[in-house]
Amino acid sequence: MNMINVALSGATAAQTALNTTSQNIANVMTAGYTRQGVLLASVQPAQGGLNAAGNGVNTTSLLRFSDSYKNQQMWRANTDFGRNSVMQPYLDQLEQVMNDDNGSINVALDGFYSALNAASVDSTSTPMRQQVITAADQLAQRFNSMQQLLANQRTSIAQQSSASVQQINGLSSSIAELNRQIATAQSQGANASGLIDKRDQAIDSLANLVDIQIVDQGGGLQSVSLRGGQPLVVGTRAATMSVQTNGAGVQDFTLKFANETFALPASTLGGQLGGLNGFDVNTLQPLMQSVSDMANTIATKVNTQLAAGFGMSGAAGGPLFDFNAAGGAGVLSLHPGVLAQDLGFSGDATKPGDNSNLLAVIDIKNQPVALAGLGTVTLGDAFTQLVGNVASLSAQNKASLATSKTVRTQAEESWKSTSGVNQDEEAMNLLQYQQMYQANMKVIAVANQLFDSTLQIL
Repeated sequence: MNMINVALSGATAAQTALNTTSQNIANVMTAGYTRQGVLLASVQPAQGGLNAAGNGVNTTSLLRFSDSYKNQQMWRANTDFGRNSVMQPYLDQLEQVMNDDNGSINVALDGFYSALNAASVDSTSTPMRQQVITAADQLAQRFNSMQQLLANQRTSIAQQSSASVQQINGLSSSIAELNRQIATAQSQGANASGLIDKRDQAIDSLANLVDIQIVDQGGGLQSVSLRGGQPLVVGTRAATMSVQTNGAGVQDFTLKFANETFALPASTLGGQLGGLNGFDVNTLQPLMQSVSDMANTIATKVNTQLAAGFGMSGAAGGPLFDFNAAGGAGVLSLHPGVLAQDLGFSGDATKPGDNSNLLAVIDIKNQPVALAGLGTVTLGDAFTQLVGNVASLSAQNKASLATSKTVRTQAEESWKSTSGVNQDEEAMNLLQYQQMYQANMKVIAVANQLFDSTLQIL
């Protein structure tokens, strides 16, 4: 009887819907899972007149509730969040060290000038002169510690950038392979929703590392390119990114796809990779140059002024500092063999107790100097301005990070409103499809009773 076939198609459709609902409920806590649903369509009668109602229902396909615009929105938000979040730990470390009394150059500089002021009371006192040398050594150590911190951060950034490049290559290969699997599954009529979820998660992770653009190629394939248009994934083929540090200590990025090699401008990378490079170029390198310029200025001006004076023996004053532009063993150090009695504090070779040249050394702190990234400032204010610049950059990045985090959260919530599993909605679906299944089984039972009754009559 056709009635049994119709009811059987309804029961089968209800069973498919129940399976789909149970899959959604099972994955309610699965990150990146996109909920599915059934698309039902009535089956028209194969033949018959106006009295032929139809041949039941058919599950034409399973729906994947996904909005490409919301996906793109979420990926773009992850790019901005990745760029801002990767820089903040480095800025926090700089703020902490530069404001710490035990690591601040300002504290050591004040200590050095305090020792000079104390020596000006009795410029012939050997202990006072020795205290100047001790304070000068502490100042040199602070400069070297700061320069070492900045050098360590640059090394860490280079390592993190290299690791990010490896992650980008791995994710690009995964996306290309998932493209192949999705295309194969769809060509065979299989449900590729789980594979598409994995690809979307890989794209989301990739977007956190670098700014990307996604284009649907059709047939289940998606291509991925950088913001500048360089291809990362085309169909089932993935490019390979590489990074090398040039002679100037700057990282150069290249991308190889097929037989083509593209040079990647670091300013267009975006994401974590762009954030790391931007922090290195725009913050760390100028800061290192400013610290080096400060050390050079102190060494040059103090040594020049001391050379204009005379030591205890009446000989011309010797140098106190040595400046090392390479900075391998430190940018600033005490001059080897410097002795307290050789410091040229006196302005008169015949008067060891004269402190006129020492006062000129003290006045260096108030003289204007030109430093990279700061312009013309007094030596005493230079490091304070550097601290202020870092604090300002950190505050700006924190504000940008908070904004990008909010935008990312909102994008995720918007994605969940379409693609996420709602337990209340699935519970309602479960009840409705259960009732649908039971109703169709009841129809089958009634059809059996009618068939038995017909047999008895015959």
